[in-house]
This record gives sequence, C-alpha cells and structure tokens, in this order.
Amino acid sequence: MDETSQYSIRGYKTSDRTAVRNLCCATGFLGNPIDPVFHDRELFADFLTTYYTDHEPESSFVLEVDGEIRGYLLGSRKPLQHQVFSFAHTMFLFFRALWRYRRYNARSRQFIRWIIGHGWREVPAAPRSVPHFHINLLPDARKVSTTRALMSAYLNYLYRFGERHVYGQIVTFENRRGEKLFERYGFKVLNRAEITKWKPFYPKSVYLSTVIKTLETAGPLSAYSRRRT
Repeated sequence: MDETSQYSIRGYKTSDRTAVRNLCCATGFLGNPIDPVFHDRELFADFLTTYYTDHEPESSFVLEVDGEIRGYLLGSRKPLQHQVFSFAHTMFLFFRALWRYRRYNARSRQFIRWIIGHGWREVPAAPRSVPHFHINLLPDARKVSTTRALMSAYLNYLYRFGERHVYGQIVTFENRRGEKLFERYGFKVLNRAEITKWKPFYPKSVYLSTVIKTLETAGPLSAYSRRRT
C-alpha cells in the first residue's frame, strides 16, 4: 500500500467470507502466515472467524485497498450469543482436530497440545457483557490511518446502537506498537498475560492484552486526541 493507493471501509458482505478467512490465516502467526505453526487453515479460520461471518455479520467491517480486501475488524455486540456459540463451536472443533490429529505434522500437533494444556490458562480475563472486536491487517496495510478508519467505523456502529463500552484483545511483541497505539485511541489496558504457544517459533516474549474503552461520542476516532486521566 503506497501513497497513491485508495482505501475504503465498508460493512462485511457474505461474498467477503473467503477473503476474510484467507486473511485470518495469512496473519495468524504474529502478523505472518500461520502455516509454519499450524497447517490446518480450514480449522484455524473456522475457530477465529465463523461466528462473526456466519452469525453476526452486521457487526464486522473490511478494509479495501484498490478494491482488494487487505484488513478486517470482526466484532460482536451480542456477548451472550457469542459466548454460547463459542462454547459449542469450540467443542465441535476440538473433536474435529482430534479426528485429524494423526494426519497433522509435528508442529501442528504441538500447537494442538498447547491449546489443550495451556491455552485456557494463558488467555487474560475479559469483560463478559461488553461488545468486543478482533482486528487484522496485512503488513502493507498496517498504518495509523487504516487502523483508525476501521476502528472508527466499528465504534460509531456500536454507539448508534446505544453501546457504551467495548473491549479487544491484542497481541504485543517486539517492534509491534500494540498497547501504545490503542492507548492513543482512548483504550485502557485491563490486564496482560504472556502467551507461550509461540516460544518454539519466536524466541522473545509475546503478550495478549485486554483493552477497554468507554464510548463517549459518535464522532470520528482520533489517534492524536489528548489522553484522559
């Protein structure tokens, strides 16, 4: 994405499903393709995107650059519906992964073992009755302007429905601004936990942080607004 590229933000459409799933897998390993860590792209995308694309598509947005989807924000403003679906869907995917386990390579098996043995313990706590989001952009589209535009679209959508809080969980590691960037958007860090699943592939510490924001206006989101104390 260069200075001459034209980008736009729009609501998710059913026809975007394949592009969103592919982008999810293309950024699944600390912003890079998930394949070196886990090669079952179908299951990986099912776990991370199915609820948003199939059960609450109206709450998601995509970033288009020169007509091509280069980023997305998958959101939910129906926490209970999301939690009920996630529990049942996770169990379904768990048994599917076990069925395929013998066909997985060594690294994919290691990934599954981490999820079973450590995943539930390492994910930091999050508010249970608050809308949330996941945001992903391809490397060439990761800019302040594109992140701000995606976030603005979603936060304004929540505000129109009377929502007053929103949270997200973001991965932070070396050279990735993460928490600092979201603090500039008015989010506050609730908690933070180290995630060990990347240790065999990335030698430095990786953290997952829960950030939350109070929606005070429906105006454009500014990354340069004065912080509140």
